[in-house]
Amino acid sequence: MNAVQTYRYLQPSALRAAGLDLQTCGGPAANPRFFSGFLTTPAAAAAGLLAVAEVARTRYHQPVSPASLDPVVTGSRARLRFESFSGCCGVYARMDVGPAGFDGEIVGHGTTNVDVNPPLREALARVGGIEPLHLAVGPDDLTVSTMDGAVVERKVPLPGRWLRGFAEVQVLTAGFEPRAEIPAAEAATFLRRLPGASDRSVLWAVPAGRTLRLTSRPAPGAVCLAGAGRLAALRGLLRHAHTLRVYGPTARAGSPALPSMWELDTGSLRLSLTLSPEPYRGFSGEGAALLALAGDDVIDDAELVGGLLSWDPTIDVAALADPAGLSDDRVRAALAQLGTAGRVGYDVAEAAYFHRVMPYDAGRAERDNPRLVGARTLVEQGAVRPDGEHATVRSGDEDYRVRRLPDGSHTCTCRWWAKHQGQRGPCKHALAVAMVAAPAEVGV
Repeated sequence: MNAVQTYRYLQPSALRAAGLDLQTCGGPAANPRFFSGFLTTPAAAAAGLLAVAEVARTRYHQPVSPASLDPVVTGSRARLRFESFSGCCGVYARMDVGPAGFDGEIVGHGTTNVDVNPPLREALARVGGIEPLHLAVGPDDLTVSTMDGAVVERKVPLPGRWLRGFAEVQVLTAGFEPRAEIPAAEAATFLRRLPGASDRSVLWAVPAGRTLRLTSRPAPGAVCLAGAGRLAALRGLLRHAHTLRVYGPTARAGSPALPSMWELDTGSLRLSLTLSPEPYRGFSGEGAALLALAGDDVIDDAELVGGLLSWDPTIDVAALADPAGLSDDRVRAALAQLGTAGRVGYDVAEAAYFHRVMPYDAGRAERDNPRLVGARTLVEQGAVRPDGEHATVRSGDEDYRVRRLPDGSHTCTCRWWAKHQGQRGPCKHALAVAMVAAPAEVGV
């Protein structure tokens, strides 16, 4: 389900003689002002911002006309983060600008949309040289004092898929591990040799000395690369980068297609692209966050932990556990729950969560997820009949047999499980069984 979101900017973002002026929309205030200062590597920052904006306007699966969604920016202590999803929701882009990337003050915190319009993209593409570039994120004092001036408005569909995508990505990437790190020169050669944008094959990248070797089959230590053309947005930053790091879940011989993350690091900023397991699969339908969404007891923990978040660059689980009076595991479960509402994201490079707030009402992700709604309905109807480690679920005119596996996951005799084999999260029958059999486990 899409909602029509009105982006209201006091004026268009622009690259002026005084520097880069990025206009913000709603967030912690109507037009919040997050940052004013100099970017220490202007050409790299311009390339990174262009990449995030390009992903936001691209549909990689069945390309059609460009999307018109604006990236979101989060201002927090010592960090600026720009994020977007592709129009098909199969690519998640983020640029993290750390303390080495700017010389100035983050004057506010929060999350909102930032205007990256066509004229600004053209101007950013021309940024070069080594002279510092002044960046203002949010309206400047002059604009604030002339509120009666022109307002730039664009009404665009803001997909609920973005919220579900943010929820899924933080759960998936929290399980990623570093798999490879190669110098930028080798990364450039590797990216140049990749198949084009029209290629939909699922490949696997295996570390081979100072570079990566592509194979058609999974193997231990390999990283899945599905739809290699989706990495094209990295190319603009290559000449500024020091290294390419690759992250992913554990792969084995015979593994199905898996998500992966590809990150360029310049020393002052990081640009990452997280790819869904296959080009036609959007993150919004992966189902990784369903168990976190289904928890009842973890909701109270999430409310408690959420009140302690303070816009630190990364979230220290141990530091939250003491004032919350919770174990580290319960704090992690609470953070996973908060992530389903867009209140936290996960930074794989730092192996830590970070604080943000998306412009969605509480409970939106849960209401928009048909499997979760269906599972709750089954529980309310008393359709689950436990039988030891297994259960029978009555759904419509059919009975489905749900079996618990040693790793805690479930199989089911329904068509959903037969089609996806557990690769896209639990079906509604297995989710209902988890709710009934182990309420304390569904939040972890």
